[in-house]
Amino acid sequence: MGHRVIYVERCEYLRLYLDNLKVEIKENEILFPIADIQILVIDNYKSHLSVPLINKLTENNVCTILCGVDHLPKSYVLPMNGHFSSSGNIEKQIEWNPYKKEELHALIVKHKILNQIEILKENNRSFEVCQKLYQFVDEVQLGDCTNREGLAAKMYFRALFGNDFIRFEEDVINAGLNYGYSIFRSLITSIIVAKGYLANLGIFHKGKTNMFNLSDDIIEVFRPIVDNYVYNHLMDEILFKQQHREDLINLTNYKVKIDGRKQTIANAINIYLDSIFKYLNEEEEFVIFPDPVLFPNDI
Repeated sequence: MGHRVIYVERCEYLRLYLDNLKVEIKENEILFPIADIQILVIDNYKSHLSVPLINKLTENNVCTILCGVDHLPKSYVLPMNGHFSSSGNIEKQIEWNPYKKEELHALIVKHKILNQIEILKENNRSFEVCQKLYQFVDEVQLGDCTNREGLAAKMYFRALFGNDFIRFEEDVINAGLNYGYSIFRSLITSIIVAKGYLANLGIFHKGKTNMFNLSDDIIEVFRPIVDNYVYNHLMDEILFKQQHREDLINLTNYKVKIDGRKQTIANAINIYLDSIFKYLNEEEEFVIFPDPVLFPNDI
């Protein structure tokens, strides 16, 4: 997987040219080596993509995101064959031990709440809420049967965005959250497929019409990264602007700490996924979780 994040807003045609992405804007052309691209976001619903380009993007496991008129991601372009051992991995995935999945569910919820606490502390938010969330971490049970994740989320969002905040309302804050989550979800999905697993066969997300149940399991511990950006950049905004979209996409260029080292977001997802798959395949006893604090990529 490459390292560049390409955001295309004004473009008439996107074509393949000698293993390059050729972006045509009126009489101008720009070339990007496809091998260098990690994420391609096409935020112009009037753009035209060639079939050879689409095939080359999937061949190189580029996370390709197509946005709609509202600028929100609407589609992901994914390869049909992601890994040489896909059949074997999918067979393992189908047979994952239900008890191990419930154990993992509880672990993910605990670390999601811990990452939420880190973001509250990073922004000097309510000490009392942080203490309550620590209590919830201690109270998480197998499969999170007492819904400590939901209770923690309600307190966390209000502590971060204010007591009047309601998730999924049509406002700038929710627009930023939805957009940022979609970017991370699409990157996670592309890596899951590249490893030869099914993104729609989840651990604890089980929506029958959801093609990304496993992606939604994995993203939970990364959501606070997006929350932190939205809190620091969108609280006083009236409109969700192009610059905000570009910034949220660019979050994937930063590094986080995982397993005692600073890794790019894509590397952290890879390490985290490998750890989860080894845990569920009963090859390892521990799961390696990422922290939510970002570091510039040059550190």
